[in-house]
Amino acid sequence: MDISETVSADAPSGIDVTDSLSAEQLAAARAVLAAAVEADGREAVSEAGRLRLRADDPRAGVRHLIQTATGSPLGYAQIEAGESEGGGRSTVELTVHPAHRGAGHGRALVDAVLREAGGAVDFWSHGGHPAARHLAQSYGAELVRELRQMRRTADAPEEQPLPAGVTLRTFRPGEDDEAWLALNAAAFAHHPEQGSWTRADLADRLAEPWFDPAGFFLADRDGQLVGFHWTKVHPEGLGEVYVVGVAPSEQGSGLGRALTATGLRHLILDRKLATVLLYVDADNPAAVRVYERLGFTIHEVDLMYRVQVV
Repeated sequence: MDISETVSADAPSGIDVTDSLSAEQLAAARAVLAAAVEADGREAVSEAGRLRLRADDPRAGVRHLIQTATGSPLGYAQIEAGESEGGGRSTVELTVHPAHRGAGHGRALVDAVLREAGGAVDFWSHGGHPAARHLAQSYGAELVRELRQMRRTADAPEEQPLPAGVTLRTFRPGEDDEAWLALNAAAFAHHPEQGSWTRADLADRLAEPWFDPAGFFLADRDGQLVGFHWTKVHPEGLGEVYVVGVAPSEQGSGLGRALTATGLRHLILDRKLATVLLYVDADNPAAVRVYERLGFTIHEVDLMYRVQVV
């Protein structure tokens, strides 16, 4: 969510809400997001959100808000319905076209989101812009999550031994899909975003231009998947520790450390990438310490603010 542009002034605009984007609406949303990336130097909507931007291809529980005026795209918001212990909770990402910021369009978009979503609404502020904090205060929101992007520019780490009985190979699209989804769900049962991946979520990423099975490492014990390190190479030449997961039965065995080192060595030595990034929650100090020991430092943060609609 990029809410640095929102102010209290009124601004006339129309907001269409849909769960199935037309080609025209998709073009408007993409125009807003492309302009925001150019102006801000970062994506306003996460990878998962961008993968849901497809004409006439609705995803269950996802709604899109397209804000326009006199035919010009002004803003875009995406609402994903979710569940929590206390009932429904929605997650939202939004931004306003840089050419139309400072005119109240952002606040109008936030208000429309709150009317549509109801209940508890979690807004992402990618990059943690200070203005987001001021807007959050004006809505009585609370900060509930800090997602850190960490980066390292260093030599490859030493190779780490695998636990006894574990072998390493790479992902086989079409053969390992179901086993990997099951492992991912078990490894991230505590993580509502990663652990809830479906076949469609995996298929979307396997179809992306950046996907390379040679950088998707699987750990196997007696024919069963017990861990993985999926790496990613960004078009601008950044490597990423995309996701590392270990089966609950293998946690504490050193498998996660070995998989992390394997992926980093692949990105640095095989792909010749100088900089590698990753994302980690601030409330996971054990993981943060592991990455700090590997030479990662904080590059920027994404913040999540929660608004309770009554």
